[in-house]
Amino acid sequence: MKKADIEKLVEEGKMLPLMEEFYTIQGEGFHKGTAAYFIRIGGCDVGCHWCDVKESWDAEKHPPTVTERIVDNAIKYSDTVVITGGEPLTWDMTEITSRLKEKNAQIHIETSGAYKLTGIWDWICLSPKKIKLPQPEVYEKANELKVIIFNKHDFKFAEEQAAKVNKDCILYLQPEWSVRDKIIPLIVDYVMQNPKWKVSLQTHKYLNIP
Repeated sequence: MKKADIEKLVEEGKMLPLMEEFYTIQGEGFHKGTAAYFIRIGGCDVGCHWCDVKESWDAEKHPPTVTERIVDNAIKYSDTVVITGGEPLTWDMTEITSRLKEKNAQIHIETSGAYKLTGIWDWICLSPKKIKLPQPEVYEKANELKVIIFNKHDFKFAEEQAAKVNKDCILYLQPEWSVRDKIIPLIVDYVMQNPKWKVSLQTHKYLNIP
């Protein structure tokens, strides 16, 4: 297939730069402990310095894969599918989510919200980043807000973001993994003083699974 043809299919969401896909246990947020199939899409220009999947940033490194094939593979394993990145909203999510819905899948997304919201979602986990703030419509539709805490200043950012989401959105503070020993006590104290927040931990890392 010609490069131009592939690029057109990617633009339409009929192919996506697939970085990896795997069946595991959701480790974070509201659905932690749930078996789910993860689809990690390459491409992200938000550029968080503490990102633990920097290899996902460059979409060119991840082969465009036929979306129908990604969907068919996912539903062999689970009816709960999590689409993550990278930043999945870099791409049009209409095709992949429509096909997953045809298979009666529950579809979750983990996103910074920096781009237009496309696709059909049962659960939206919004994890905003200071570098590139979310679009208004993502704040409005988020089911959970997950703010990563790297230092004390991030608590102020967390409150600014919480003020923008809908009233039913569940609020989580999650320690950045590399500084967890220092940050966890701060989060515990903060949540006890501000009980609208909950603590989220990357339990999959404690379980030593993907």
